[in-house]
Amino acid sequence: MRTVKKIALATATVSALTLGSMSVYAADGDMSRQLTEARQEGSVWTAFALNRHLSPFAIDVDIENGVATLTGEVESDVERDLAEQVALGVEGVNEVDNQLRVSGEGAQRTADGDRTFSDRFNDATTTATVKSKLLWNRNTEGLDIKVSTRNGIVTLEGRAGSEAASELAERLARNTEGVRRVENNLTVSAEGGTADKARDRVDDAGGAISDAWITSKVKSSFLFNSSLDGLDISVDTKEGQVTLSGQVDNDAEKSLAVEIAENIRGVRTVNADNLRISGTES
Repeated sequence: MRTVKKIALATATVSALTLGSMSVYAADGDMSRQLTEARQEGSVWTAFALNRHLSPFAIDVDIENGVATLTGEVESDVERDLAEQVALGVEGVNEVDNQLRVSGEGAQRTADGDRTFSDRFNDATTTATVKSKLLWNRNTEGLDIKVSTRNGIVTLEGRAGSEAASELAERLARNTEGVRRVENNLTVSAEGGTADKARDRVDDAGGAISDAWITSKVKSSFLFNSSLDGLDISVDTKEGQVTLSGQVDNDAEKSLAVEIAENIRGVRTVNADNLRISGTES
């Protein structure tokens, strides 16, 4: 079952990387925008990595409101223009702010040059997964966190509003398939986190977040968690009330499933009465 889970996880995360404009049913338009931009950045990165003329160079991509900002170095104007055209070819990218520098043969080469495309793609997938989990969680979606991954080591940078928020972000990243270690470089400052306000907006929004969206994110969060076999858990949502059924291996997994579901944005209550523990009576 673990193998099947990994296949399902890979399918879900690859889709998240390549679908540039997937519909997101959420009350908060800003969260929807951030999720879409994360997918678009993954799509642009993939396009660069697959292009033999661009893959050797360290090119950073940041997308906001349909504008892709490219930074880094390339060897010639041809490569600079090519990068712009490749980025424009990604669905949802309407404009490119091309800040790439032409440095000739002194251009900075990516540190990933000695790694396979599969390794780099796995890291990009992990980054996209962690970003999604942070955005879906009602206690971290408002935080200013930058996520990067290399060889399965996830680095979190930015600001959190409290030590508790910083620790939660680290735990969400650590309990993600493919993550070997988490480097938590978040700084704690009152100005850096808006999680409490975000949670209040969700509570006020109530049923504005669709049940289908909640079910989808709870299921995805189970699949993305390295400590759960998410395919054995069924999820049903009605008016923000989540019902879990199926089977887990032990009490710890059941408690974890409930905790994950409770922290998804828009969830009001979680009923896990029908979530059975393997080997116990129905």
